[in-house]
Amino acid sequence: MLLRSPELITTIGLIDNSPLDFHSGKLNSYVRESEREVLGLVRKNRNGLNNYGPEDLEGQELLSWKIYAWYLDDIIRKSEFEHGSYRVNQISGVTVKMPQFLTDSHNIVNEASVQRYISRLIEFARVIAEVKERVMDDRDNGTIAPDFIIEKALVGLRSFVAQGAKENPLVTTLPAKLKALSDINATRKEELFQQVVTIVEKQVLPQYKQMIALLEQLLPMTDGTAGIWRLPQGDAIYAAALRSNTTTRLTADDIHELGLSEVTRIEVEMEKILTAEGIDEGSIVSRLRALRAMPEHQFANTDEGREEQIAYLNEINDTLMSKVSDYFITIPPQPLEIVRVPKYAQDSSPGGYYRPPALDGSVPGRFYLNQKNTAAYPRWTLPTLMYHEGSPGHHFQLSAMQLIENVPMIRKSLGFNAFTEGWALYAEYLVAKDMDIYRNDPLGDMGRLVDEMFRAVRLVVDTGMHAKRWTRDEAIDYMLDKTGKGEAEVTREIERYVVWPGQATSYKVGQLYLLRMRAMAEEQLGDRFDIREFHEMVLLNGAMPLEILEESVSSWIQTQKATAH
Repeated sequence: MLLRSPELITTIGLIDNSPLDFHSGKLNSYVRESEREVLGLVRKNRNGLNNYGPEDLEGQELLSWKIYAWYLDDIIRKSEFEHGSYRVNQISGVTVKMPQFLTDSHNIVNEASVQRYISRLIEFARVIAEVKERVMDDRDNGTIAPDFIIEKALVGLRSFVAQGAKENPLVTTLPAKLKALSDINATRKEELFQQVVTIVEKQVLPQYKQMIALLEQLLPMTDGTAGIWRLPQGDAIYAAALRSNTTTRLTADDIHELGLSEVTRIEVEMEKILTAEGIDEGSIVSRLRALRAMPEHQFANTDEGREEQIAYLNEINDTLMSKVSDYFITIPPQPLEIVRVPKYAQDSSPGGYYRPPALDGSVPGRFYLNQKNTAAYPRWTLPTLMYHEGSPGHHFQLSAMQLIENVPMIRKSLGFNAFTEGWALYAEYLVAKDMDIYRNDPLGDMGRLVDEMFRAVRLVVDTGMHAKRWTRDEAIDYMLDKTGKGEAEVTREIERYVVWPGQATSYKVGQLYLLRMRAMAEEQLGDRFDIREFHEMVLLNGAMPLEILEESVSSWIQTQKATAH
């Protein structure tokens, strides 16, 4: 399966530009036949897996079998809905993600790798054409994105082509990479550069323009209905999405009620901090908005202000790293970089995100901060974002997964969202409650609660739109009322949930499961409970479905008891 994805091989980073490199001039196939071939391979693998277990397996072998079986079953469950998603949208898909893959992940180290980059640009034009055919096939089978999703996708597509080839990021990011190559003379570098300009101008941008024309044709055929229930088999699509994203059997009703309960609890904690700080007039949301706007918490929306913001994040990380050895056995040896989201991607990117290091060490772990408008992140909101995306959140979890020994490669590359995002949200809680890092920073703790409220509200609005038939505006109004975030940010978030049904539920469900499992371990082990050992067990087994993690924690508790005896 890995060999069928040149993009995934590059992302993992093991054999690019080595004698084994057969892939880095290629991109995936996006035609229906290729998807069906992969699905056939998945079914074959799943059936073949039964020849290896689960009988007579134990320890890591049994765990590997369970994780891989669950993963394959999940692919098969979701494959029942061939037209169950919006392939071109404002936040994902090849038109959004592929340019950044080509500029950030494709590693240029010599002339051969430049030639492979050129080959991939030609491949990119082919990919867009294939996806365009799939969008038309979706249309013919009852799947067209809501009008507001198409309109936002068009904004990104038009922006990508607006300045022409020479100002396109596929071109503008190349000169600095060519300049670093000492084995190519200036004349050859100019020849390679002009090849790239020509391909982008003659092949890539025309395909984008054709995609723009297609989406413009689709607009009159759709409406503003937000929920996935609008599609054929929509209710079943959402049930499968919740199963996949939460890796539990919680229903939409379960998750909705869980979200409402968490919103109420968090509001009580917020009220305590605001009152203690003397910010006690008006609703919680009005007070949070006033707090966000206070000049003393802002970074200037200039290059200097952005540099200061990044420097502050590095200070937060340095302070955190001085304390982590009391809570973790394995500290990631892979470096963490804090960088700005590329300007060309900031309009379609979230506020912050993390990309794990390459397995071969060629690329460090990176926390990307969207700095289009520094006011989006006042000073008191940044610590919890850093702990979530960096250490001890995603960077600890995803780096640790790469360190697991004597397990199949699949264990180092699978990412179950409820586990990975649940861990990052758990990390926010750990830093606040166990490490007591906000002892002298109540507003920093308020930043944590604001983010936790955001994740709790997600449970409500995601299930609201996709199961309870809320409108887009109802979901926006609820999030505005409960989070204190700005309307533009809330609108962007709600529209993300429209495109990715169920994905937003994984964060809070994952955190609550981890906290419940830890509480179970503390209760059963008493004084024998060691938080460092607990974290080691969770992280050094890698990401897995929560229902399998629960089995693993129970088994670990029994082992700890037996060892103590």
